[in-house]
Amino acid sequence: MIIGGFCKKIRRFLKTIKIRRMAMHDTENRQVKGTLVLEMKNICKSFPGVKALDNINFDVRSGEVHALLGENGAGKSTLIKILGGIYPADSGSIFIEGKEVHIADAHSAFLHGISIIHQELMILPELTIAENIFLGKQIMKNRFFIDSRTMNKETEKMLGDFDLHFSPTMKAKKLSIANQQMIEIIRAISFGARIIVMDEPTSSISEKEVAVLFETIRTLVSKNIAIIYISHRMNELSKITDRITVLRDGQYIGTVDTKDTTNTELISMMVGRKLTNYYTKDASHARDVILKVSHLNDGELVRDVTFDLHRGEVLGFAGLIGAGRSETMKCLFGLTEKRSGEIELEGKPLYICNVKDAVKFGFGLVPENRKTEGIFPVKDILFNTTIEVLDSFIHGIFVDAEKETETAEKYSTKMKVKATSLKQAVSKLSGGNQQKVVIARWLAVNPKILILDEPTRGIDVNAKAEIYFIINELVKNGMSIILISSELPELINMSDRIVVMSNGFVTGILDTDFTQEKIMKLAVQDM
Repeated sequence: MIIGGFCKKIRRFLKTIKIRRMAMHDTENRQVKGTLVLEMKNICKSFPGVKALDNINFDVRSGEVHALLGENGAGKSTLIKILGGIYPADSGSIFIEGKEVHIADAHSAFLHGISIIHQELMILPELTIAENIFLGKQIMKNRFFIDSRTMNKETEKMLGDFDLHFSPTMKAKKLSIANQQMIEIIRAISFGARIIVMDEPTSSISEKEVAVLFETIRTLVSKNIAIIYISHRMNELSKITDRITVLRDGQYIGTVDTKDTTNTELISMMVGRKLTNYYTKDASHARDVILKVSHLNDGELVRDVTFDLHRGEVLGFAGLIGAGRSETMKCLFGLTEKRSGEIELEGKPLYICNVKDAVKFGFGLVPENRKTEGIFPVKDILFNTTIEVLDSFIHGIFVDAEKETETAEKYSTKMKVKATSLKQAVSKLSGGNQQKVVIARWLAVNPKILILDEPTRGIDVNAKAEIYFIINELVKNGMSIILISSELPELINMSDRIVVMSNGFVTGILDTDFTQEKIMKLAVQDM
């Protein structure tokens, strides 16, 4: 009986896959460019004490890239989770190709031709690349055995389409974040969905990979597939989207044709007011040299790196993914071993063996990946803000809780962290507020040099503007900032000078007259 029941489940699963493949083939034949493939009408969703969505209307046409834009907390994620079957809507209707559908769960969304590429990686690290791509839709030799050879051959072809040359049998955990992201994209595309949602798909991939992604999106659009594109990178929207819908505080604000709008108009729609002086960069506050790095090597991706940093300066670091920027800062901060090279702080030789040394000498580091390296997600704001200075509150076996709370309040207020209280778990905060907590922790240390590695990645426009304002205030007061960013407008507008790296080497240092063209020319140089 047990075996019989299992066989029935297998047959049902194979039938589902067969139906799904037939539907995908049928879709290619009958979808017409420009027709409404998805309509979400009067969608409402409330959580205890919060109305997340209030009568939202959203649609997307076949062969279109439709952006969904809004600050963190605007309702974008909730709307997509309803579409993906994660949350049920309290009220409202969903139509696919004119027919009302009920999306009860993720499997139901899949059967209706909806595929979602989440911002948080859904890769299973211990599985191979092929197993990840075919997860849930394995090719079977028969009822009981997976056809690994065919899956590997298909995977090799798909990887080649993205100019990725990995073995299909490689474990996913060996891939970089950027390449894991690409596997996510390939997996979603391989479903052959009618509607593909891409949530911040370029947040962890290089400029070259972005170009490949955009070319892939254009190919999908040419086959009349509908793309819902979520991104905080406004410069991307003009390159790849046809329309943009803006949400704010759970409300529908408006839909505009991309060709007829501007970043200024979109920002105003997002925040409800005109956002002036977005970057808030004052004239240079740079003074004497505080840090000098000469011929730094880590034996891997930091190769003969030389630069200096002035007191009160924002020194930008540009380069493609894999250029060695983050690795240089990890070496400087004592996270990785320095094989050779000299470091001087305020004219004196410096020997940093570990993170404790770096903090003692006046360094702070806001890491690239805040979720895995920057925060203790289950701990509260109080803990996360004061962890680096906890020793100063301990007297014998007692902790001065009052002083600890005062410190947390001071720096969380300075960073404008939005939370119910200092006891709120950091995991419950938006991405922007999580990043503010990480910065607040290092401000509590009062460092001489603060390294910011992709400080505005994945956060909304308002939070970005607030972080830019804080950076400007810090350098006014004499702090030195090293700013790593993949967003060239951010580097150009916030930096006093820009160091450009490629393949672990410094390929140039720009003092004035920054342009994206000059930076990219140096960033693609082979050393």
